[in-house]
Amino acid sequence: MPDFMIDGRTYHNPVELALDVIGGKWRMPILWRLNQRIWRYNELRRDLPGVSHKMLTAQLRALETAGLLTRTVFPIVPPRVDYEITKLGRTAIPAIEALRTWGSLYRKRRT
Repeated sequence: MPDFMIDGRTYHNPVELALDVIGGKWRMPILWRLNQRIWRYNELRRDLPGVSHKMLTAQLRALETAGLLTRTVFPIVPPRVDYEITKLGRTAIPAIEALRTWGSLYRKRRT
């Protein structure tokens, strides 16, 4: 497969692109949760042990920029911000489920 560019970055194969978009420690767990329901920022922060404010904010912004989630700000006091998975974001869920299944299999064979 020839190299291709998306958002100014060159990729050598679709797996490299997929890992760039949903890879890392926090993006798949965020998408997994958003696939279940709409979440608020503090709910996500509490449900993702170990994630810092700075990291969660950065990962949510990256997923929003990639078109995998939407961020809705409600003009009320106190402010309310909802995060919701998009149709495009839902297309990543089967891949995340496959990785979850593989991770369970791998864990069983290693323990």
